[in-house]
Amino acid sequence: MSCFAQTSILTKKRLFVGLMTGSFAVVCLLFGLIWKISYLGLQELNVHLPLAFGLTLGMVAALLAVGIFCMVAGILGWYVPVFLQKQTYGLMNMLFYGALGIGKLLGIDRRQIEGSFVAVSNQIIRNRHIKIAPDKLLVVTPHCLQLATCPHKITRNPGNCKRCGGCDIGALVTMAEEMGFHFFVVTGGTLARQTVMKIRPQAVVAIACERDLASGIQDVYPIPSVGVLNVRPNGPCYNTHVDLEEFRRAVEEIIILPDTPKKNSSEKKEK
Repeated sequence: MSCFAQTSILTKKRLFVGLMTGSFAVVCLLFGLIWKISYLGLQELNVHLPLAFGLTLGMVAALLAVGIFCMVAGILGWYVPVFLQKQTYGLMNMLFYGALGIGKLLGIDRRQIEGSFVAVSNQIIRNRHIKIAPDKLLVVTPHCLQLATCPHKITRNPGNCKRCGGCDIGALVTMAEEMGFHFFVVTGGTLARQTVMKIRPQAVVAIACERDLASGIQDVYPIPSVGVLNVRPNGPCYNTHVDLEEFRRAVEEIIILPDTPKKNSSEKKEK
């Protein structure tokens, strides 16, 4: 990857982190306001209650600050303790809507924020080094990845694809057969959630636009979910594509790959 591409990706992640930091500042201001309003009432109940309540709010704020710091550290490639990685992922999902609200006030396009959120989420999942069996991974794609003129119904059963090469579905079906993960084509969020409930995967890789990926990550939380942005040469939701190499890398980072090199070398020795 070129230095320019790395800088561009880092800048994209910084947007969501910056907005989330803004959300954290708003939360701290609210904490301070709540403490100030409740001070006299708490003091009447017990002289020590205002201090105890203030310390509790301070501890919550400190935990949020640690989570944001860990997120920034992970993006920069610094070491993040294992016991904090899962909590950081939870914090990111918790403050997502706060970041959207701050972005709206600042006039930032929602798609940019959602794209930045997906990039940060992917980085956090990558830092956790999750490894699962292929049959514990669920891959979901939108139906717009299928050629619009294709007569074959592949929703719920992508095995109906004839693999004519007119779209990317055939290549994805082939990868699913070769690598062993579950693969489904869905028409929307409702069917995607039903599929997750049916399969009960340990991780999800989804192909979609920024909006659907961001909402999907929220929907399946706490299941770790990796998002791969689709390519839209004809506009949204019509004859979209996916970078197959990027998708393969996303899957290979999560599943436990068969140790084929050792197998081949042992076969050669036997010969």
